[in-house]
Amino acid sequence: MTTTYDAQPALYIDGEFLSGDGRDTHTVINPATGEAIGEVPLVTAADLDAALAASARGFETWRAMDVDARGAILKKAAALLRERAEGIGRTMTMEQGKPLAEAKSEVMGSAQILDWAAEEAKRQYGRVLVRPAGQRSMVIRQPVGPVAAFSPWNFPTYLMAKKLGPALAAGNSVIAKPPEETPGCTGALIRALHDAGIPKGAAQLVHGVPDMVSRHLLASPVIRKVSFTGSIPVGKHLMKLAADGLKRITMELGGHAPVLVFDDCDLDKTLDMVVPQKFRNAGQVCVSPTRFFVQEGIHDAFVKGFAERTAKVRVGNGLEEGTAMGPLANERRPGAIDELVGDAVASGARLMAGGERGDAGYFYRPTLLADVPDAARVMNEEPFGPLAVTQSFATLDEAIAKANRLPYGLAAFAFTEGLKTANLVGDAVEAGMVGINSFAISAVDAPFGGVKDSGFGSEGGPEGFEAYTVTKAIHQG
Repeated sequence: MTTTYDAQPALYIDGEFLSGDGRDTHTVINPATGEAIGEVPLVTAADLDAALAASARGFETWRAMDVDARGAILKKAAALLRERAEGIGRTMTMEQGKPLAEAKSEVMGSAQILDWAAEEAKRQYGRVLVRPAGQRSMVIRQPVGPVAAFSPWNFPTYLMAKKLGPALAAGNSVIAKPPEETPGCTGALIRALHDAGIPKGAAQLVHGVPDMVSRHLLASPVIRKVSFTGSIPVGKHLMKLAADGLKRITMELGGHAPVLVFDDCDLDKTLDMVVPQKFRNAGQVCVSPTRFFVQEGIHDAFVKGFAERTAKVRVGNGLEEGTAMGPLANERRPGAIDELVGDAVASGARLMAGGERGDAGYFYRPTLLADVPDAARVMNEEPFGPLAVTQSFATLDEAIAKANRLPYGLAAFAFTEGLKTANLVGDAVEAGMVGINSFAISAVDAPFGGVKDSGFGSEGGPEGFEAYTVTKAIHQG
């Protein structure tokens, strides 16, 4: 099944969409087929200078607009996303691979973020301090300034919307740098803002060689804030670049989510939840449940049930009806997963399901490894793919120690019917987000972020909104 763009991806600078004329381009590949579907233009240094100048001008225009006027534009953009969800979803599926239903759901979630941010902007309250009669001291929040926003390919519209929504609602201008693998669906997000009437310069969209773009943008005094979602090594690199200009940063980095499964859980219900969640988006999720630590009394039954369900996951082109899991996003990923599986088996792990690459495209079968030793690479490196691993544990303290062994701390999950156990896990696991008998840890009104090497700062909720503001105290004598 070959699908191409109706309109080729473009850059968006100072209110204009720019084509690849005179610019280098990057070929976009459909991961389900390995075939080219189009070209995305790459920015030049002059383009980036134009984007920076436009953002500086756009910031002054946009911040001066009434909060209701800014909110109205965001809400109109959200409505346009909903109207266009079918088309944007199809573009996302052919670019990224996820099943069409998941892609359309992501577009709807992106619209929800814009709506929420438009309303949250009205709730950025300050405070008045107690002072002697005739004096006033107050604290207010103001937009931080032009923002450089970098997002990954696994949730291309949703993760960029999490940056654009609060940044724009707070009154900042934004230069958005999405991945070159998924330019069409992210471009559709910018197109919705354009069609909703956002002023020139308030939002820019650039594609290009990542290191060149990040170095150029972060070297500019125009950029006041950096928001990044992606890998730990790249996050550390951007932090170093941002340090030279003392730019504010939010980093949502990688994870390796532990799942603690206690023997008092409802086993069948737990398995029915964890297997679809593990293989959602082909496991290419920063909070994907991966390290399953199962209490020894139910470990074998858990592995058996997990393997049976895993073998039934239907893998195929995300545009085909009934597909539960699509391909991995690029040609590098199947080989990387295969290496992790081979290393684990060589270390003594048992291959219970999957462990095979597809014949065409970038497919890899959903895979389960049991009794994986700590020395195996997959127990220490985030697989970011359709690979689940298990170990058994005896006591709560042992389970907590296993969960906290790695330097990651983005998300963690636990399944238990014991209230005390749930409370102890919630307190003791080192993670920015913990789900107890639930995977619903990402919501527009809740903070989303990690600890340790998984980053700092939050996206989502009031905490994520405040990241795009600065605090000012005003004192009147």
